Amino acid sequence: MSYLLPSEFVTKMVDAGESKIYMATRDALIRSYMAGAILALAAVFAVTATVQTGSPLIGAILFPVGFCMLYLLGFDLLTGVFVLTPLAWLDKRPGVTISAILKNWGVVFTGNFLGALTVAFMMAFVFTYGFTTAPSDVGLKLGGIGEARTLGYAKYGLMGWFTIFFRGMLCNWMVSTGVVGAMISTTVSGKVIAMWMPIMLFFAMTFEHSVVNMFLFPSGLMMGGKFSILDYFIWNEIPVVLGNLVGGLSFTGLTLYSTHIKTAPKRSFK
Repeated sequence: MSYLLPSEFVTKMVDAGESKIYMATRDALIRSYMAGAILALAAVFAVTATVQTGSPLIGAILFPVGFCMLYLLGFDLLTGVFVLTPLAWLDKRPGVTISAILKNWGVVFTGNFLGALTVAFMMAFVFTYGFTTAPSDVGLKLGGIGEARTLGYAKYGLMGWFTIFFRGMLCNWMVSTGVVGAMISTTVSGKVIAMWMPIMLFFAMTFEHSVVNMFLFPSGLMMGGKFSILDYFIWNEIPVVLGNLVGGLSFTGLTLYSTHIKTAPKRSFK
């Protein structure tokens, strides 16, 4: 069958988490760099479609193309390794330690950030003809997003910080569901459909994705956004990373693992 049973695809999740821990640092860095770059291009694509059509829904419908591309090419996002690698530790896979998990997260964060930053610079250059003119309409939109989603939260103080944290949780609930969705099917079309639905939902609801934001906010700063690097980290990236970690692991990773691996009834054949 092209559809795998839950016990089968959750086992694949644990196996994937273990393989990422054993992956060479060089490979993890290359794969995470490319994932950050491709997702950044998808964000540009979605924002461009939104500006051209005046409909954010069109941008949300189109954005998952980037996620599907990077997943099918075997690249890694921070939001995915947040969910998969701890499962290998819970399953007591040999060599999977907390320090190894943290190292993997650090490498993937660095690669994602560098990839997204590369595209942020290239697109800012394109939108301003080498920083010689005012940004295009898409560039202005990117700058506005950065300001609204940093200072817009900051004015609410601690409750604003927790608001963005919860938006990060909700985001990776959906994004990690997309990661799992790709493991449900053994066909390319099945994987794409299963990934497309939750990724479209998170983007349409404007939930906060740490890797997408690694592009949006540096790009916005390069094109005149009225916020600072410190605003970006305190009022966006830090709470979003933490929210992505908690949301993906608790709503997706641990729930699937606990019910389909640890406590699933064992069938006996007599």
